[in-house]
Amino acid sequence: MDDLAELRQLYFQECEELLGEVERHLMALDEGSGDAQTVNATFRALHSIKGGAGAFGLQRLVDYAHVFEALLDKMRSNEIPVTPDRVKVLLRAGDVLTDLIRSLQSGTELPQDREADMKAALETLAQGGAVTLDAAAPAAPAPAPKPTAEAPKAVPVAAAPPAAAPAEPVPVSRRYRIVFAPRADMFKRANEPLLLIRELGGLGMTTVEIDQSAVPALDDIDPEAAYLRWTIELETPAAIDVVRDVFEFASDDCDLEIVDLSPPEPAAPEEPAQEAPAEAVEQPVEIAAEPPVETAAAPVAEEAAAAAEAATPTAAKNVQVPAKDGAAAATPQVSSIRVDLDKLEKVVNLVGEIVISQAMLTEHLGALSTEKFGGLIKGIEELSQHTRSLQDSVMAMRAQPVKSVFQRMPRLVREVAAATGKKVRLVLHGEETEIDKTVIEQLYDPLVHMMRNSVDHGVEPPEERVATGKPAEGTVRLSAGHAGGRILIEISDDGKGINRERVFQKAVSKGLIPADLSLTESQIDDLIFLPGLSTADQVSNISGRGVGMDVVRSNIQRMGGRVSIKSTPGQGSVFTLALPLTLAVLDGMNVRVGDEIYVVPLGNIIESLRPTTKDVHSLAGGGDVLLIRGEYVPLVYVGRLFGIANAASDASKSLVVLVEAGPGDKIGLVLDEIVGQQQVVIKSLESNYQALPGLSGATILGNGRVALILDVPGIHGIVRGAATQARATPPMSHAQQVQA
Repeated sequence: MDDLAELRQLYFQECEELLGEVERHLMALDEGSGDAQTVNATFRALHSIKGGAGAFGLQRLVDYAHVFEALLDKMRSNEIPVTPDRVKVLLRAGDVLTDLIRSLQSGTELPQDREADMKAALETLAQGGAVTLDAAAPAAPAPAPKPTAEAPKAVPVAAAPPAAAPAEPVPVSRRYRIVFAPRADMFKRANEPLLLIRELGGLGMTTVEIDQSAVPALDDIDPEAAYLRWTIELETPAAIDVVRDVFEFASDDCDLEIVDLSPPEPAAPEEPAQEAPAEAVEQPVEIAAEPPVETAAAPVAEEAAAAAEAATPTAAKNVQVPAKDGAAAATPQVSSIRVDLDKLEKVVNLVGEIVISQAMLTEHLGALSTEKFGGLIKGIEELSQHTRSLQDSVMAMRAQPVKSVFQRMPRLVREVAAATGKKVRLVLHGEETEIDKTVIEQLYDPLVHMMRNSVDHGVEPPEERVATGKPAEGTVRLSAGHAGGRILIEISDDGKGINRERVFQKAVSKGLIPADLSLTESQIDDLIFLPGLSTADQVSNISGRGVGMDVVRSNIQRMGGRVSIKSTPGQGSVFTLALPLTLAVLDGMNVRVGDEIYVVPLGNIIESLRPTTKDVHSLAGGGDVLLIRGEYVPLVYVGRLFGIANAASDASKSLVVLVEAGPGDKIGLVLDEIVGQQQVVIKSLESNYQALPGLSGATILGNGRVALILDVPGIHGIVRGAATQARATPPMSHAQQVQA
């Protein structure tokens, strides 16, 4: 029973990956960048889901996946064309499939009619009918039992021979000459000639000659135009229809000539063989769809069978899609193994303990004689290097590309744009940037809010954009990259920017700020993160309730990150998220405050200095500020904040560390001295004690003492009232202080 439960859990883990593939491939089709291979990949992913569901007796999932699979099968065999309207229905069907799988995984029960309408819609499409997308129900009734009634005919194993029947002509090798001349605008229609030539290579032996005579001079080249043409000699057992199918989706964008150069004798028996695949397009698929129901190893067996076909010359002889499957399976892949996340977390924690132990050993090195203990000292130094390498390797195991989050954004943008009547194009960059899994898990919700905000509030309606001289279609860019040991994620748009006057008046009308408060442009932009603030005229299912952006900031700050805004009226806005690469380790500066040691995150530190008396000014309402390069920075006495005895109380006789507390906000932390810099292992305060304001966690130093990690944005929030007053009230000069 335990073994079955473990296999079942493994199946649902595989389903998560397969659902991601289905979503990604369907989005590619929706965007017009997909091809026949994309349809095949979607079919294979769905087929694996169905096979595993049958192995565990999940009949409801099997029934739904079968209808979904039947439609995809007709699309990949070209019986039903792939159109934008049909792809949109497939996307909705994918949502239902996700709900169904996750309900089975969690043990919750979905309403019995949850997938009924979508099944009917899919069956209608499979019969060539039309479907109303909003209702996800068929526009015209179709005989629903027909697909399932025909399926049992293909179930018996004895039905398998039709797939092998065309194998008789296989020994007869055929030879074709293919003249392939892409038209100038082929690239603009998302077709790639080299992919088609590579696909021909999957059918047999090829000899390729390239004609470059049409390439113009360098100054006259259009980078988006096609100038080359190819002559390809192909030797393959495949029929001419199979060769022609390779160019199916590019037939309108090229001039194509395929000539059969084979001797006439073996060509005669090829005629019936050309008709056989027409029926074999469906039959082998339906037969292969059933055996996975009998065994839990179906997805693995299916991949092994595809690999076997790739190694056999007959693989190229069948229908167009099996040849592609074989070619895909033959591509070398990186081997991997599934590891439970809890086990990986235990390894990370153990490595953290090793780092602490190694730091303790290093702490004692200073008391040892180099001459007497030279070997020991050298060994501990090598241990330190190996420990750091081990830590980096373990953290790399937890790293994942942000692509898993980014690939869910195109559909979100398209749906919000459709709901608001706007035309928006999404540009993604840096999808392969890696970040810790724990950060990725918490990144999705903030990104959703910010992407919706850019489309709803940032990009203008088409008519408004045209009136201002902009293209009707707006552009939203989402990018990721590494900078200074952190990951930077930017969400930008070419919309109207932030209406600062409107934001300020909204904040005043809701009582969030006083009407006489003097704020800079960046501080006004920052008001959109206040709870309850919204500039929407009316509440909708997208925005208007005043929640979202404040949640974004709190979630990002909880991860130790920052959010900044740069907006230009009439040109657009840029939101930048600066996040730590991991939530497990931290590069920090150890500082002493009285008799206590604190850790200041290195990513927040701007500089450290010892100010003079004339640089420190007192405010009329209380508190001090530091004048540095013409800018007044509020000072925070860490000892006073946390009630530490013997801590520094005079900034002019202490050390000040300038830190960035938020977008455009700096504060100066007054402390006694800097002890050193090191990478520390973060221990959660919430898990081991309780959450404390101004502190984000704790760590264990090399001497065994516990050091608390300062939460710079949190400290800024505690003293924000004093900081705001410091910005609004002119500071007293040094002479005025003396007179006072």
